[in-house]
Amino acid sequence: MLEIQGLEGVKGMLFDCYKTLIDIQTDESSLDTYRPISSWLIYQGVKITPEELMAEYKGSCRMEIEAGFERYPEVKVERVFSSICKRHALWNIDEAVVGIETARAFRAGSLRRLQAFPQSLRLLDQFQGYSLGIVSNGQRVFSELELKYLDLYKYFQLVIFSSDLGYKKPDPRIFQAATQQLGLRPEEMMYIGDSFENDIIPSIKLGMKAMHIEEAWRFFKTI
Repeated sequence: MLEIQGLEGVKGMLFDCYKTLIDIQTDESSLDTYRPISSWLIYQGVKITPEELMAEYKGSCRMEIEAGFERYPEVKVERVFSSICKRHALWNIDEAVVGIETARAFRAGSLRRLQAFPQSLRLLDQFQGYSLGIVSNGQRVFSELELKYLDLYKYFQLVIFSSDLGYKKPDPRIFQAATQQLGLRPEEMMYIGDSFENDIIPSIKLGMKAMHIEEAWRFFKTI
């Protein structure tokens, strides 16, 4: 592997996902997001108004977070929707399957923009030969599909979403899980993300090198 200037001693690169690799905009606060999902659920055997769906989704997420023991708790949205759909089912449904599909429909309904940052794609092309991973506060049920849709998944040997673990960044354990799975020490890793609180500070505390994504674009001349 040809060592890149600025990456001396680095064997692995970890990335945040959203606002780092993927330029995304969603709207979970608009009733318009929930209207098509409410209509779609008719055909899954679930009767719930858009207003009820929005209120129960937000309330259920809040209750799960408050009931948890983690400092930085994470929920699984497909489980949240599964419970909602079970409560409002008109006939017997496979709530696990309907929960997954409702979570994806919800993401589709909330989506306003989804594209890869071209500067980050050029970064990934530069870093071929390094062990690459993603550590993201995200929901695997739809985030994994978004990475695949944008042809980003192929770059990475490791992808960890907070929904996998039940806790999220800046919890240090999510970073440690990545280093352990890649078989590298923290000092052999660099983390690149967009949040100082969630990405830069906790990774540096563990002994990693770290860069803000915009700094990385400039430093590695991908702008």
